[in-house]
Amino acid sequence: MNSFLKSCTALTVALAFSGQAIAQVKELGKGEGEVNIVAWPGYIERGETDRGYDWVTSFEKDTGCKVNVKTANTSDEMVSLMNEGGFDLVTASGDASLRLVAGKRVQPINTDLVPSWKTVDDRLKDAPWFTVDKVHYGVPYQWGPNVLMYNTEVFKEAPKSWNVVFEAMDLPDGKPNKGRVQAYDGPIHIADAANYLMFHKPELGIKDPYELTEDQYKAALDLLRVQRTLVGRYWHDAAIQVDDFQNEGVVASGSWPYQVNTLVAAKKPVSSTIPEEGVTGWADTTMMEADAAHPNCAYMWLEHSLSPKVQGDVSAWFGSLPVVPAACKGNELLGEEGCKTNGYDNFDKIKFWKTPVSKCASENNQCVPYYRWVSDYIGVIGGR
Repeated sequence: MNSFLKSCTALTVALAFSGQAIAQVKELGKGEGEVNIVAWPGYIERGETDRGYDWVTSFEKDTGCKVNVKTANTSDEMVSLMNEGGFDLVTASGDASLRLVAGKRVQPINTDLVPSWKTVDDRLKDAPWFTVDKVHYGVPYQWGPNVLMYNTEVFKEAPKSWNVVFEAMDLPDGKPNKGRVQAYDGPIHIADAANYLMFHKPELGIKDPYELTEDQYKAALDLLRVQRTLVGRYWHDAAIQVDDFQNEGVVASGSWPYQVNTLVAAKKPVSSTIPEEGVTGWADTTMMEADAAHPNCAYMWLEHSLSPKVQGDVSAWFGSLPVVPAACKGNELLGEEGCKTNGYDNFDKIKFWKTPVSKCASENNQCVPYYRWVSDYIGVIGGR
């Protein structure tokens, strides 16, 4: 936790980037034999879970670079692992990427060495969560919404509002929601509360759920303290949440499409929805460690990760969206309607994760910075 707080504090005082950085790698050489990657669960598959989903084996065969993967369940865990060193790449979400840039843990990417860069969705190429002073500190990987997952035996119709996880109530089966709902175990969940308040309490004047004044922030924490009385477990491990929906009586929670797909594939009574308040979401970037020991293999992986086949396969497995539009057509696993089903047209409706900083555009540079989010959310979970 100390490393999390240090990286967060560094960001608040030092989201000041001096000049335009120069990409460190000028040309590719021979692969070093391996590449070490920190990734979200389900993001890098080699067919061990399902033989149909394997985008690692062919890469290893073609390049001679063995892929070693360390999974992380939260953005804070990813930042901590990258601070410790020993990894070449990380699939960082928007609430981690700028922290890694500010902490000098990642290096600029020479997009000339990634031929498929030109195929990336124009909506993502210069996204502010990995582009600083027109310098790209990574290559987009996948994106998607944080959906409301629910039990279809309890909810015969999809819940219209996030209130089922934020406010005490009886659910459609006549039983209270207390102890039967979950919330995400990460400080960025404060943004979900702020997003809910944007819709239900417009008098707060929230313009951006990641840019909160002291009063707006206090209101979000107060809502989360109410939620604390309802939550049976805070989740951060996707596999444990899947088990909780199967065996522990959990019936509603914010989640990722990955868990939804896993439970549906197991023929469990689960579905998901985007409620009336809208959703937060993630756009993940593969970023290279500042002193990567295997830069050639890392660049080879960056190129491989953007192939339409890989992009479509990852989207089919995780329930996410490809960053290469061409992946939406002709992928056997994703299917012709897969991108539409996963919400490709909802891009403008998602409030993508980003790191909260004090110098914020929407509130005259008077916002609560991320290190406060970290410490205060720990307090909320602890009942304070």
